[in-house]
Amino acid sequence: MIRFASLLFLLLAGCPPLAAHARDFTQPQPGLHTGGQPSQDDLVRLKSQGVRTVIDLRGAQEDRGYDEAAGAQRLGLNYIALPIAGKDDVTPANAKALGELLRAQNGDVLLHCASGNRVGALLALDAATRGVPREEALELGRKAGLTSLEPVVAEQLGKP
Repeated sequence: MIRFASLLFLLLAGCPPLAAHARDFTQPQPGLHTGGQPSQDDLVRLKSQGVRTVIDLRGAQEDRGYDEAAGAQRLGLNYIALPIAGKDDVTPANAKALGELLRAQNGDVLLHCASGNRVGALLALDAATRGVPREEALELGRKAGLTSLEPVVAEQLGKP
């Protein structure tokens, strides 16, 4: 039994922690990568894929597990914080601010929050305010991570 436990320990010791595993980020539009909280390894990988700017929608009080701003800057990435606290911050004004930030960037962008939900919500609202039909705007939001905030966005977009 002791040998089995020792062998198991040695095998597990060689495995990286779950948090270190690469996350999947979606690309709802060319040049735009979206998703949840990236790890430092994710930033390295995304930089190698062309990402030049990180836009973080998480609030200062949300734990990232590391100093993301410093990590991004060490990699030579532009880091922008646009805190969106939750559903009350999913507004046309914040969507417009995000849209303007996105359109002002050179190169690929990683846009993230904790899960991608706030990302998708604001992208959908921004698209709709730029004249994208309601269902197309919502589909863009879903591709970017919109889930539980969809009713909030749909209400703001009005009836179909």
